[in-house]
Amino acid sequence: MTDRTPPLDLSESRQLLGRAVRVDATQAYSGYVLDRDRLVDGEYPLYGERASGAYVWDVDGNRYVDFILAYGTVILGHADPVVSEAVVREIRDGFAITLRKKVQVELAELLVSVVPNADRVFLLKSGSDATSAAVRLSRAYTGRERVIRWGYNGWHDWCAGRPAGVPETAQRTVSTFRYNDLASLEQEFRRHPGEVACLLMMPFEEEPPAEGFLTAAAELAREHGALFVLDEMRSGFRVALGGAQERYEVQADIATFSKAMANGYPISAVVGREEVMRTVGDVHIGSTFHVNGAEMAGAVATVTRLRDSDALKNIEELGAALQRGMAEQIGRSGLDAHVLGVPQMPFMRFRHTDDRVRRNIQDAFYTETTRRGVLFHPNHHWYINAAMTHDDIETALDATAAGFRAAEIAAHHD
Repeated sequence: MTDRTPPLDLSESRQLLGRAVRVDATQAYSGYVLDRDRLVDGEYPLYGERASGAYVWDVDGNRYVDFILAYGTVILGHADPVVSEAVVREIRDGFAITLRKKVQVELAELLVSVVPNADRVFLLKSGSDATSAAVRLSRAYTGRERVIRWGYNGWHDWCAGRPAGVPETAQRTVSTFRYNDLASLEQEFRRHPGEVACLLMMPFEEEPPAEGFLTAAAELAREHGALFVLDEMRSGFRVALGGAQERYEVQADIATFSKAMANGYPISAVVGREEVMRTVGDVHIGSTFHVNGAEMAGAVATVTRLRDSDALKNIEELGAALQRGMAEQIGRSGLDAHVLGVPQMPFMRFRHTDDRVRRNIQDAFYTETTRRGVLFHPNHHWYINAAMTHDDIETALDATAAGFRAAEIAAHHD
């Protein structure tokens, strides 16, 4: 017997998807949406109606505690009133006026004050904008072309995850290494002596950095005449106000930020040492929308709130409580599952020698948690926001307990 929750009414979501696949290429063709990033077919809501604080409502009226949070862009909580008011004020005053707005200076000054080793700031719109700009700056500064990278760094040609449509030459000078394996990184530098412009990497993904690894990686890059670029899209303004540089006491020549920087509004930044950032004058980086002030106002409001409150401390505590609770539940189950990640970005993976069985177990777990009003992502780490409470974590743990029971039943059936 099972106490699995009845299916949610997702009729409006399904109807909208049926309309979308006829006109929307992201729905009809994109593997990112329908394959690689697949949730659980028929169980996850696809279209949202509104969001507030820790919660999101789909178009069918179902409410969820949201642990996806627009892939980490929402840190204070959905529709945070202070951030919203700052953005609306800019919109009312005209936020696209060709001339630079005062808020651009205010944001640059704020970032320089809270981010380690940030002498100068260059504001852009998306994370891919920022990492690609960092690569171009590194190549111009060093006079070299090769890039060693690790993690998800964007969708542009030099780092695209799929080869279709990408010239082979675009990735010929880009290579990677094994995370937390300094010997692997050193081997990559030795394979290309005097050629590497930068080591560009996320500080971590599901696996935290081994003690001293990031500092050793930075030192190795500099020994070989390369810049150390830290991709802080996910870690920035989340694991600490100053990001991974502050949290892990590592120094980057350039760091890139987006996501939590403006609580959901589209903006990114490249920050770095004065000497390196002067290279901005030698390269071509630009966009029509880079001077728009609305998102900058959102970023000022967000970073200021994070600086002046206990939001980041509370986020870490709530994430740690979720991880502890899930680890205890797994320990009482017969499942091969593992809690991963840092508290601010927790995650969990099932393991099984048969991938089909693992997928069935995973689908059973996430079907149950979704039906119980908790929105986790099966294939991407989760996020905590400052609007969540201990009651929300308890709601999530009640759902995961039921999810593990459903997963055990699925495992036995296979």
